[in-house]
Amino acid sequence: MRDERGLYYFPQAGNVKAKMYVRRNGGEIEFRLWQADYPEVWEKHCWLPMGVIRRAAALYTQGKGPDAADPTRLYDVQVAEALIAEAER
Repeated sequence: MRDERGLYYFPQAGNVKAKMYVRRNGGEIEFRLWQADYPEVWEKHCWLPMGVIRRAAALYTQGKGPDAADPTRLYDVQVAEALIAEAER
């Protein structure tokens, strides 16, 4: 999907108040979250490359064990790649 901010998907099933925007920058997928209830998130946070997200998630889950929640769940590289590929056609 696309709107005035760019390509996006809904990162949480059933929640249309949150959108995850995606783009390709220098060959890497980047993400940026927008939330209707918290518009300041968009203003205060920049685009995040997937590599940075993975490194931060590894630090977060370090020592929490195998049952730790995966903080990367919101960032879906496969969906992002599909959206970007479709937009480039």
